[in-house]
Amino acid sequence: MQPRPTPYEQLGGEAGVRKLVERFYAYMDELPEAADTRALHARNLKGSIEKLYLFLSGWLGGPDLYQQKYGHPMLRRRHLPFSIGNREHDQWLLCMQRALDDMPVDQTLRAQLMDAFARTADHMRNRPEPGGHPWAARVPGSPRAAPPKREPEQKG
Repeated sequence: MQPRPTPYEQLGGEAGVRKLVERFYAYMDELPEAADTRALHARNLKGSIEKLYLFLSGWLGGPDLYQQKYGHPMLRRRHLPFSIGNREHDQWLLCMQRALDDMPVDQTLRAQLMDAFARTADHMRNRPEPGGHPWAARVPGSPRAAPPKREPEQKG
């Protein structure tokens, strides 16, 4: 029995992940409702696009390109210089949801990826806010955000 394809493979490998990342940043650049999150990025998004592609490649079960080039991602630590609260969290997820909607993937994978992206976005919050998420006040040593789960192989 063949192993189940990874999310990386289900998205279309390198080309699919690149398309997802390009659509994500296109939405961030275009949507007025994503302006606060866009403002946290450099004017030219080329570097952000490449780093997110490298990271997602490994996170989705493909080649671990980010780690090969930059070492351990340390996502929360790398995002601490940026003030990330509920608004930025929601805007980031809006852009990713729109980008995923542009991808030819089934609803099950789309839901699994959005769940994993939401957990990761929750982990990036670092600005305490009234009524904010409980992770907002966590310190950098908190648990890593989990990558998307793979379905167990069916024995048959």
